[in-house]
Amino acid sequence: MTEYDYDELGLVAGLEIHQQLDTATKLFCNCPTELRDPEESTRRFTRYLHPTRSELGEIDEAALEESRVDREFEYLAYDTTCLVEEDDEPPHRLDDEALETALEIAQLMDMQPIDQAHVMRKIVVDGSNTSGFQRSTLIAVDGEIETGEGAVGIEDLMLEEESAQRVEETDDGVVYSLDRLGIPLVEIGTSPDISTPEQAREAAERIGMLLRSTGRVKRGLGTIRQDVNVSIAEGARVEIKGVQSLDDIDDIVRTEVGRQAELVEIAAELGARDASVGDTVDVTEVFEDTDSGVIRGALDAGGSVTAVPLYGFDGLVGREIAPDRRLGTEFSDHAKRHGAGGIFHTDELPAYGVTEAEVAALREAVGAGSEDAVAIVAAATEVAESAIEAVAERAESALEGVPEETRGANDDGTTRYLRPLPGAARMYPETDVPPVEPDPSAVPEPELLTEKVDRYQAEYDLDAGLAEQVAYGEYMPLFESVVDGVSASDASGGSSDSSDGVDPTLAATTLESTLTELRRDDVPVANLADDHLEESLRLVDDGEIPKEAVGDLLSALADEPSLTAEEAVEREDLGGVSEDEVREAILEVVERNEKQVEEEGMQAFSGLMGECMGALRGKADGDLVSRLLREEIQKRA
Repeated sequence: MTEYDYDELGLVAGLEIHQQLDTATKLFCNCPTELRDPEESTRRFTRYLHPTRSELGEIDEAALEESRVDREFEYLAYDTTCLVEEDDEPPHRLDDEALETALEIAQLMDMQPIDQAHVMRKIVVDGSNTSGFQRSTLIAVDGEIETGEGAVGIEDLMLEEESAQRVEETDDGVVYSLDRLGIPLVEIGTSPDISTPEQAREAAERIGMLLRSTGRVKRGLGTIRQDVNVSIAEGARVEIKGVQSLDDIDDIVRTEVGRQAELVEIAAELGARDASVGDTVDVTEVFEDTDSGVIRGALDAGGSVTAVPLYGFDGLVGREIAPDRRLGTEFSDHAKRHGAGGIFHTDELPAYGVTEAEVAALREAVGAGSEDAVAIVAAATEVAESAIEAVAERAESALEGVPEETRGANDDGTTRYLRPLPGAARMYPETDVPPVEPDPSAVPEPELLTEKVDRYQAEYDLDAGLAEQVAYGEYMPLFESVVDGVSASDASGGSSDSSDGVDPTLAATTLESTLTELRRDDVPVANLADDHLEESLRLVDDGEIPKEAVGDLLSALADEPSLTAEEAVEREDLGGVSEDEVREAILEVVERNEKQVEEEGMQAFSGLMGECMGALRGKADGDLVSRLLREEIQKRA
């Protein structure tokens, strides 16, 4: 990938981090925040959403474009779905636990909480909220984090409701699941202080560490999303949404810088050619006898072929502006937003069953010469007409350079067009929820993950690597509760005598090493609840089962989560054996290998140890087996 002089290009970037909070209930109702399998849905209902004017009498441009695509939104409801989630009842008061967590996060970023927090409605008509808007509340402002390339300001921290989960696209619209809708979410926006891709990643990592330090954020795929705002001096601000992994952020910024630089060069070339965009034309007659499968399919279904002449664009529509993406791909993204499958253009034709003669006839039909390009759409007539108009609009913006827009992150590090940038006309007050007055004095400052690593080494005698794994891992809150003797299911958060705590090394190795090994063996670890893990650790710590059996126990619980740990121990016969039984099993192994013991002495220990553990089927503690085996070998050596 080309490395640019980012200072010379005038790179300016900022981040918006969206993190789900791990609260007991949703932001504006008492429904649980656990995700469900769509197969568990108990009923469905549909809605059609339309944009409304703001208090200023304006309609947001992004909402307006969404409304041009006529779609039906279907929602999957569950036995826990309430009327608030369905938008059939006003929202309840802002959730206290979510507000407290947001204030903790604000403290970690040196932010100033506002005196009174008002809930606002943000118009969203893509179906991701049953109401047609998202509720959002400003909690704190004016913070800062440090990076190796300088400080990055934190402009604001918003407390929002998560959107509904997109399940599938249908011919009529989109299907959403309501299990995710309303989960509390913080949105953290940085100042545009970021000047390199590496700094963007470092800032995101720092914010992520601070969020996890609270121990009150959800973990796993989809629970944190990064949006990146990128511009260069001659380009424009582009918001890239849905970056799932921190590892992708620097690549996303590099690719966007390259895309904007290419678009600036294309605009300059188009200007030198005095390029322009012509009127759209119906060119169905040109393709009446075509052998192109795509075009033939559209025409046989009663559709049309529409075209737009792009004067002076020859060779530029096919120019690569990002890996495997061309200016024509940008045009195609806009056409797809209106229901088309994509576009063809003359920089890539003849191809796809379109002949050279048809290309010549197409050029003649729209008045295009050899220095011009032509883009076409084949689809149902109404779709073809709206899609080619969208292509023409995007071609017009190519004459100017880089359009301001919202784009979506692709898995390969590139981006695609989503919609125009939203404006101020999308926000207005939520009249159903009273304002709240945040009290930061009642919120303790959390311990940073970096500080936890040091404490785990000093207090629990964990080595540095294991301490870091635990502190940064998803089971950190559970680790702390079990080693401190606090039940994971204790909703009050109170603590008990530390003597009741589980051995820290046992807890750390089980939660990090053992569970990792089970995942690699395709054990459904995601089925294990905190109660399963806590009960299993306590059984080992109390000597009810040997630590060697914990993997088998967790595997059994993962396969059948309805069992308790004690029930799984009994069913799998994982209970420990007495020392006499261990000695008896070892004696049998040693006598069976008596000749080897006589010849090798203690050098036979390693091979016999494995045989003894196998004979005992993990029912005995390894330290005990080792001690007794050494004694038996020494007797014969």
